[in-house]
Amino acid sequence: MTELGFTVSTLLNMTEQELEDIINAMIETYRIDLLVGERYGIKAAIRAERRLINEEAETQRLRSLCKSEKKRKQVEDALNEGAKENGNLFLGGSIYLDTDDPVLTGQQSQSLTTGVLALRDHSSESDGESHGKKKQKRRRPRELGDDGEDRPREHPFIVTEPGELARGKKNGLDYLFDLYEQCGRFLEEVQHICRERGEKCPTKVTNQVFRHAKHTGASYINKPKMRHYVHCYALHCLDTNHSNHLRKLFKDRGENVGAWRQACYYPLVELARANNWDIEGVFNRNDKLRIWYVPTRLRQLCHIEKSKESS
Repeated sequence: MTELGFTVSTLLNMTEQELEDIINAMIETYRIDLLVGERYGIKAAIRAERRLINEEAETQRLRSLCKSEKKRKQVEDALNEGAKENGNLFLGGSIYLDTDDPVLTGQQSQSLTTGVLALRDHSSESDGESHGKKKQKRRRPRELGDDGEDRPREHPFIVTEPGELARGKKNGLDYLFDLYEQCGRFLEEVQHICRERGEKCPTKVTNQVFRHAKHTGASYINKPKMRHYVHCYALHCLDTNHSNHLRKLFKDRGENVGAWRQACYYPLVELARANNWDIEGVFNRNDKLRIWYVPTRLRQLCHIEKSKESS
């Protein structure tokens, strides 16, 4: 392939059909008799290299997000300490005085902005992506989304603060989290039916639960949507204050729900780190989360970070 003028970078950006054409051209040019396994081996090697590059890029993104989060916490702690000394109350990144509106000094505002700005730079889903970016997404290896976890989906949600009602045709995040509560109730109904029939009861929200929900008229509850945001609900259950802070932050910045969804990953990775990387145990020890499977993408991020620490 090198003699034909192809580099590793060129091969990684080619489609399956283009790779097939290259292999056929190589066989015709050099009269090489490749076995079927060797043909697939070439393609598998290219896919493996793609996965490695994407995992390294994702690791760097996650590390940057974690550093930004640590810096934000340091800034908030410093401001909280200063607020206590001055007799003020610091709430969610703002200092409340005797007036009705929160205020920040210029220096404090700049510090807070610096601490969280990296979140915007690394968000990956956007409602207004260009045609070029969509084309690049189609060319990404299917292995990164075989479980459907990170495939871009359009769902009728907008980022809202706790207690805020959404306007227009979009629904707020309180409504999204309520869907997970409804799934828990549908699971209890399925378990009751199974006990009456003498059948094995599911312990987690499975396809059987989604079918039951649809049968009872709750067609707005579907597997792709609930699997897509389950880690966001996990953060809401495990660290409500952090979840609410992210909601307010992304709402104030006008970010879409896709960017907010991506930002919900790294606090969970930090929770897994604090629990010896037992993300399964973190889910199982929570009454509301134990009925949900740990998202594959979250497992992958935890594995990457754990590997980096052990190396």
